[in-house]
Amino acid sequence: MSEPIKNRYDFVILFDVENGNPNGDPDAGNMPRIDPETGYGLVTDVCLKRKIRNYVETLKEDEDGYRIYIKDGVPLNRSDAAALTACGLAPDEDLKKAKRSDPDIDRKLRDYMCANFYDIRTFGAVMTTFVKGALNCGQVRGPVQLSFARSVDPILPQEVTITRVAITTEADAEKKGTEMGRKHIVPYGLYRAEGYVSANLARKTTGFSEDDLQLLWQAILNMFENDHSAARGKMAVRELIVFKHDSELGNAPSYKLFDAVKVQRKEDVIAPRSYQDYTVTVADTLPDGVTCKRFN
Repeated sequence: MSEPIKNRYDFVILFDVENGNPNGDPDAGNMPRIDPETGYGLVTDVCLKRKIRNYVETLKEDEDGYRIYIKDGVPLNRSDAAALTACGLAPDEDLKKAKRSDPDIDRKLRDYMCANFYDIRTFGAVMTTFVKGALNCGQVRGPVQLSFARSVDPILPQEVTITRVAITTEADAEKKGTEMGRKHIVPYGLYRAEGYVSANLARKTTGFSEDDLQLLWQAILNMFENDHSAARGKMAVRELIVFKHDSELGNAPSYKLFDAVKVQRKEDVIAPRSYQDYTVTVADTLPDGVTCKRFN
């Protein structure tokens, strides 16, 4: 693995959805998430991280150093146990006894998990899944963090009625009826998410490297490309705007950089239905020590 990154980054992701449900709310019948006070659509940070994990897993296919810790159908204990075995310990080893034998065991376990799992190295993880009193892999705060995404304009979710002609049993066939169902969609919505990459945490905790960073940008730009489904409709990342600081701790507050990115609906557009209905601009003048690069 290469050395940890040496520069702080802040970034803005612009993605849209057309005739789909970008992130259903299970507490509201799987309706698209929405801020009830303003009508703006929401997509959780957890949802976006899942897409990034899925892309990396598809691209790397459990390549050394790029395994995924949080994945469907794989118990966390199984991955934690692999770290303990690699360090010559048993999964049920007593915590106090292990630390008496090797006071540095916590760091060794954490380093193993960071070195082998890309999502831990990136987002961090809570790895205290074993029973209380037993040795565990601890907790790691990741250098990459994402905000909730919020739509640029209020959205108007629609409930579309669908029919089901496929039948399951002979009894259903005798009814000779058509079953009805519901599908929730957003006709069109442009969403904006903001994120942070801490070089300080990368150096101190996970070792998140330049190679990892380039993979992160690639995963963000392509996070919907291998994750299409009928429920989510047409989703795409339209632009990734990255601010690079000249230092580890940064040269300007994040909010000033985020304020420099303006996403505005064109004056003659009443109901946006495409990305071309918006204008995206970045301020010409940025704080000293900060540069901007736009990916689309």
